[in-house]
Amino acid sequence: AQVAEQGLAKLKEAVDTIIIIPNDRLLAVVNNKTPMNAAFALADEVLRQGVQGISELITVPGLINLDFADVKTIMEKGGTALMAIGVGNGDKRALEAAQRAVTSELLDISIEGAKGILFNVTGGPDLTLHEVNEAAAIVQEAAHPEANIIFGAVVDPELDDELHITVVATGFDDSAPVARANIREFPVKTVSSNDIDIPAFLRRR
Repeated sequence: AQVAEQGLAKLKEAVDTIIIIPNDRLLAVVNNKTPMNAAFALADEVLRQGVQGISELITVPGLINLDFADVKTIMEKGGTALMAIGVGNGDKRALEAAQRAVTSELLDISIEGAKGILFNVTGGPDLTLHEVNEAAAIVQEAAHPEANIIFGAVVDPELDDELHITVVATGFDDSAPVARANIREFPVKTVSSNDIDIPAFLRRR
């Protein structure tokens, strides 16, 4: 552990943003019969999906497009960061995906208190503005009240009932990240049909 901490300290000196997935967290998401290689593959898969989700914001034409400058705004000098993936199905897929993304069990810090948020919503051709708004509300509720939130939305024709959300959160106080034990639940708020058109922070973009 000491060697890992020393290596991490040196790495922080050379990078803008660093995402840590502690091996100990794997015990929370696998059973006692899961082979070691399969357990470590879960952590690799989070990183793979996260990188793919963020790169798609730039490279894949979407409903709401971002560019490299947007990614740089959130990740430059971001310090310790969180990257998580959430997947949902069915009528409440947006809420499920957002909740899973902001409370990833593989990460030992939570999104709560993050001052920089970059997230991507990917759905099939039936992706609705209501769903994007629902997901955005959960992420916004979890973050710092003054967080800079940048997001995109992409339609993937190959997705049927699934909705994917990728979240990268930065701007934590590295000296006191929010521990997993202190993560709170984010209640789903009932939204009037007159208020679901466009999230407030999106209108400011």
